[in-house]
Amino acid sequence: MVVARGSCPFGLWHVHVVWSGDLVMQVRFLRVPAERPAPPAFRRYCAGDRDALSGFLSVATEGDTTYARIYRTVQAIPYGRTATYGEVAAAAGTGPRVVGNAMRANPTPLVVPCHRVVAKGGIGGFTPSVEVKQALLSMEARRG
Repeated sequence: MVVARGSCPFGLWHVHVVWSGDLVMQVRFLRVPAERPAPPAFRRYCAGDRDALSGFLSVATEGDTTYARIYRTVQAIPYGRTATYGEVAAAAGTGPRVVGNAMRANPTPLVVPCHRVVAKGGIGGFTPSVEVKQALLSMEARRG
């Protein structure tokens, strides 16, 4: 298995991706670019292509753990839509705090679109910055 690393710009951030074929192992948002480019699909997604990432799998969704069930539930949230932590918890058979912990630990944001999970009374958190979450949701709302 050949593992590749690269990034693409998203506003003031760079989306860093670690992948092998169609399996994504890590996605992070950093202020500096990587030496190599991210897969073209990630560049298309960051430009607003709603279907660009549909062919990718995440290491996070494998298995039958509580977190894997949560991540699969989050993957089912349509582009341009959101669900609350409570709604995801009910669908995955767990509690909202567990969903929040899973979102914080998500190794593959965008592939598992944790930015689409919001608090009942607001946007909720996002690593590394809630501004990234706001930008992703705004982009999806415009293109959705």
